[in-house]
Amino acid sequence: MKNKFNIDLKIFENYYSADYFKKTREILNKFKPNQLVTMQWFQRKENTVICGIEVIKEILRLSEVKDLNVEAVEEGEVVNSLEPVLKITGKYNNFAHFEGLFDGILSRASTIATNAKKIINVANGKMVLNMNDRMDYYTNQQIDGYASSIGGITNLVTEASFEFLESQPNLNGTMPHALIASFDGDLLKATEAYKEVFPNNNLVVLVDYNNDCINDSLRVCNNFRNEVYAVRLDTSPSLVDKSLQNLNEKDNELHGVNPTLVKLLREKLDENGHKNVKIIVSSGFDENKIKYFEDLNTPVDIYGVGEAITKNKIAFTGDIVLIDGKKQSKFGRENVLSNKIKSIKYN
Repeated sequence: MKNKFNIDLKIFENYYSADYFKKTREILNKFKPNQLVTMQWFQRKENTVICGIEVIKEILRLSEVKDLNVEAVEEGEVVNSLEPVLKITGKYNNFAHFEGLFDGILSRASTIATNAKKIINVANGKMVLNMNDRMDYYTNQQIDGYASSIGGITNLVTEASFEFLESQPNLNGTMPHALIASFDGDLLKATEAYKEVFPNNNLVVLVDYNNDCINDSLRVCNNFRNEVYAVRLDTSPSLVDKSLQNLNEKDNELHGVNPTLVKLLREKLDENGHKNVKIIVSSGFDENKIKYFEDLNTPVDIYGVGEAITKNKIAFTGDIVLIDGKKQSKFGRENVLSNKIKSIKYN
């Protein structure tokens, strides 16, 4: 039986279930074995992009439980605070151990999808590169790549990120600072080595190693002429690029990668015959910083985003709201009707 999301089968041995769910399951199996309960999952933020429903469907399919009535929103649906996204009706014993598990799946995947959607919405159609692999535990790459895609960011940098996607890996990336360091800080030698080993790749050059983005960009573009696809700026927020150090600064607006630096780089590239060279920016970019750059018409072609993909955690919770069809719930968590959830098949 195909395991679409590479589900760890120890799930069905309660390996990932909180102890109190397991104990409640045993108690109800003894005293209320035929009781039908309806559990409802929701969260408390506006404009949340729901992701993880397909993973939950796969878990239910692999569980081989046949008599559950499952209702859910579609993957990628946008919901608001308190709107139910998933309801399961059946014998509690058949799905009690999934309560916390499903909370976590929805929380993680919807957080990634929602952040991706917000970033895409402010990027004005420009490419966004998901570089979140360096910001989280490596085993999250598969689900994060899937959720990122649901949110609209499909440019990923690791093979693992594509594992749950139907598309084949189309890896995007640039040289790291480590490559330049290995050639004693000589950007031209590092670039030549990259080009020689990967001649069919787009030549993307990292130009902030010496904190001299303008001059190093011109050096590499003049040397390699029409072979350079893009230059990437990744200046630390603690630094001011050498090209801007004679300018007056207010509120640190010249620190790190900033609109003034990007505009100056675009101007100098164009003046020197490199109008086709794209500009990639990274280092601290999130929804707000991208919007700031776009509001100032900053000539960025591609945004690299890392930490912003996983911040602003969205928390889900599941609660029993009906027992044998009658209202029964914790105060404030009553059964909520929604025309967004539909009955779904999982097997």
